[in-house]
Order: sequence, then structure tokens, then C-alpha cells
Amino acid sequence: MSLQKTSLHEKHLRLNAKMGPFAGFEMPLQYSGVKDEVLAVRNNIGVFDVGHMGEFFIEGTEAQQFVDYLITNDFLGAGESKAVYSPLCREDGTVVDDAISYKVRPDKVLICVNASNMQKDWTWISSHVNAFNCTITDKSAEYSLLAVQGPKTEALFIKLGLLSPQENFPYYSVKEGKYLGKEVIIARTGYTGEDGFEVFCSHDTAVNFWDTLLDNGVIPCGLVARDVLRLEVCFPLYGHELTDDLTPIDSGLKWTVKFNKTNFLGKNFLTNYKPKYILVKLSIEKGVPRQDYPVTTEDGRVIGKVVSGTMSISINHGVATALISEELFPKDKQFFINIREKLVRANYHTKPFVVGGHK
Repeated sequence: MSLQKTSLHEKHLRLNAKMGPFAGFEMPLQYSGVKDEVLAVRNNIGVFDVGHMGEFFIEGTEAQQFVDYLITNDFLGAGESKAVYSPLCREDGTVVDDAISYKVRPDKVLICVNASNMQKDWTWISSHVNAFNCTITDKSAEYSLLAVQGPKTEALFIKLGLLSPQENFPYYSVKEGKYLGKEVIIARTGYTGEDGFEVFCSHDTAVNFWDTLLDNGVIPCGLVARDVLRLEVCFPLYGHELTDDLTPIDSGLKWTVKFNKTNFLGKNFLTNYKPKYILVKLSIEKGVPRQDYPVTTEDGRVIGKVVSGTMSISINHGVATALISEELFPKDKQFFINIREKLVRANYHTKPFVVGGHK
């Protein structure tokens, strides 16, 4: 089966990007190099083609009520023109996916879902929509998505006319706008921990916008840098910290489960749920922890496994998140990672490895 391509595929090839398969798409993995790309986002501006993501639109008088029922987080309680990150759970509390839902209008919600789960999400969401006065439309094939991230992004967006200098547009907000006369949806969201924006737009608009960004010195970034950036600030990724077999409470996302809501899918099960796992943040002085490496006590007893691991560009250490058995969690919080049959002492962190700069 051939891989799908985003609207910017030819742009990536002309830049000699290293391409690879991801969620059924041929995507840019890196351009100039992971270090350059990560530092561009932390210190300046980088742009990611994330056109492989899915866009579902919920429209109708009960659109917001439906999304509030669909996700564990509080959607109705968020202000107008706000975005909300949340897992979507089954009745048994396990996670279908995590997504960001955007209040584009009072009767129009955009849910941006992971490319790898697009069909699963569509089936799940569609199976529940009939109980509410709203409709769901899959417009994933019609939209491109660019994530422009870094501390200097706001100034550039003002220069390009996408924001006004006096505009109050806080973190996790969304608005409809225009770029070169074409309609776009702009959100102050992203998955790097830095300030920045995501722009949902037509394919031809994305091509023009990409060229404009690069003409203004923005650095193109690939999916490898994106993974390093999100792990440095300890943002979860489906297939790693989240899976079909875990609940949000197992995955360090209890803060997204709002039990004071009247109802949501999975509420009854999760209300008295005792976690099986504890998600921890670990770093090592030398070496790189990789997914599925065993996490042990000092005597080698396996107590969990790494679910995400990489070399942090920002702090120059190997960093990881790991799921630890709740029953085996060490009281002294001493952890070791088994790297090729050698136990490496890991530092336990209570906060993210890097403090992002989002507004």
C-alpha cells in the first residue's frame, strides 16, 4: 500500500529532507539536523508540516455538549474561542486517543486527532453523535496544518498580519482569520512547550504560507525534532504514554479527568478506579534510554518499562518517561534502566526536563 503525501511533500523533497513513513504518510523526519531544529524552536522559530493529522468538525446547537460528553476534560467550562486538550475514553476508562478540541464558534467545534488513530476515532465519535443535536464531518482530506513554534513566532505573525499588535490571544485560544484572502483557523497551541501557533488551512494556502515562513527565516523541522521537543517538556504521545490498554489515570493525566462534570464517557468506571501504573520522568547521565527498555530496582528486579526515550538536545542528557507498576513502585524512588544488560542509574524528576516558553 502506497504512502499518502501531504500538500507540502514536494517542498520537503526540494529541501532534501530525510523522509520516512509515519501513520500511513511519507513525512519529513529531519532537514538540517535534529539539534539545529530543536534549538530553532527553543530560541527562534521552527515550522512543522503536520498535515497528516485529522480534522473532524462537530456542528449544531449541541456541538459543545457532545464534545463535553466525549472527552474527560471540561469543555463546556472553558471560555468561548478556547481549546481543550483531553483524552477520549471508552466506557471502561481506556483511552481511544488524545486530541485537542477547539471552540471555533458556539455551534462549531474542531477536533484535531492523531493520524494513526483517525479511522478508529471517526468510528468511535460517530457511534455516539446521534444522541445529540449536531453532526460530524471528516474534513481531514481538505485541510493542511502547519505548526509554527518558538519564542519569536508572535512577532512574525503580527508582521504577516495574522495577529494585530493589540490583540488578546492567549495560550490555548482559537480564531477564524484570513491569509491572502483565504480562510484559515489559527490556534495558539502546539506540542513543543514553546509559544507558537497552529494554522489549519487549504492545501494551496499551506504551500504559499510555507514559502513565506521560510522567506522570513523560519527553520523547517521534522518529526524527530518534534518528538524530542515534546518529550523534553513531558507531553504525552499516543502509542507511548497512552495506549488502548491504559486509562488517563495510569498515564499521568488524572488532571484531565473532571469528575465534577455531569457525565462523560468512562466516568462511572474511572470514578473509583485505582491506577495500575505510575508514570515517572527519568534522566540518565550517559546513554540513551529507548522505548521498552526495562526499568528496575538496584538489584535488577523489573518494575516497569520506558515508554518514551531520547537524547535531550536542550539538557544534553538521555531522558525518558516510564510506566512503573503501582504495586512495585520503590519507596526510595531509586530507579535503574537496563540498557543492553547494563543497569544505569536514573535520576527521578517531579517536573518536566525543560521549562517551555508558552504564553
